[in-house]
Amino acid sequence: MSSKLAISYHHVTKRFGSLAAVDDVSLGVAAGEFVAIVGGSGSGKTTLLRLANRLIEADSGTITVEGEDARNVDPVALRRRIGYVFQSGGLFPHLSVADNIGITPKLLGEPVAAVAGRVDELLELVQLDRTSHRERLPEDLSGGERQRVGVARALAARPRIMLMDEPFGALDPLTRDALGDDYRTLHRKLGLTTVMITHDMSEAILLADRIAVMRGGRLLAQGTAAELSSSRDDYVLELLRTPRRQVERLNALLPMGGAA
Repeated sequence: MSSKLAISYHHVTKRFGSLAAVDDVSLGVAAGEFVAIVGGSGSGKTTLLRLANRLIEADSGTITVEGEDARNVDPVALRRRIGYVFQSGGLFPHLSVADNIGITPKLLGEPVAAVAGRVDELLELVQLDRTSHRERLPEDLSGGERQRVGVARALAARPRIMLMDEPFGALDPLTRDALGDDYRTLHRKLGLTTVMITHDMSEAILLADRIAVMRGGRLLAQGTAAELSSSRDDYVLELLRTPRRQVERLNALLPMGGAA
């Protein structure tokens, strides 16, 4: 992992009326790092994510992307450099899987044959069979398949940075677990920088290199799971206790052992 920052927030504030959705937040994400932002509803985590690719604009403070002040970069060009994955996949319902994935390379003027090759490459990367998936519409896919297509589409323009907003939150537990693992492998393989929002502390601990905890627009703590364990903030400690409590309850309810 590089010590060079892929994204840097420096004293960033964003208000909606009288509400400070993001309140004087400073956070650096190193190139190649996987950072999870956790916190309850209304903590400001989605706002923080959307500030990075200028889907919304900060009121004050500075955000740099790969060393450049984001305000000096054309927002459309900036968004093409950064992959974005939505909770629901965010696919265009009237477009086939191939057309959904190929939309950005096509807009960038890549030749038809190159776009088709890129679509096949990406389907393989996200472990979807290209023959049976290329021409299907989003409504014909399972939730997990839709998310895989969403990841493929976000990777289509070869971004170095991926922003993910609760990407696995709507999936069943088995699919969520498998897709999380697969994405983590992709993150390493492609040398990506990933910032992922989740409300699930277990998911954050299992997938991320570092975790940032938000509450009421403020960044309460940041660090590895081990570093957060020594936090003095009650809310941070409560979040960390949740996965442990779940494991204890599961152990009490599940019979020990299994088939030898």
